[in-house]
Amino acid sequence: MALKLVTAIIRPFKLDDLEMAVAQLGVQGMTVSEVQGYGAVHSLVEVYRSAAYSIDFVPRVQVQIAVEDGIVEPVIEAIANVTRTGKAGDGRIFVAEIEQVIRIRTGETGVAAT
Repeated sequence: MALKLVTAIIRPFKLDDLEMAVAQLGVQGMTVSEVQGYGAVHSLVEVYRSAAYSIDFVPRVQVQIAVEDGIVEPVIEAIANVTRTGKAGDGRIFVAEIEQVIRIRTGETGVAAT
């Protein structure tokens, strides 16, 4: 069976909601990284103690989930539904093919290694 890597860049406060939503679909693991970036809204101006500061990169969380081809669409739907606020900066979801997976400890490959 084919595997896909679903990568989502989301707002940090939505991580717990995302974790619960994909767990209900049978997802047993994910990789989470703190990242910074910008998209359509590039430079934000914040005011602190009467001084204006330009924020070029916005903190986000990157979640990577390896899933079987058959549950890619439900996982994407779950991520989109629980992380959507309707405001600019909600993030992105990327889906890529996984050619090979190897569990280092046991040597298992493919779906058994996820």
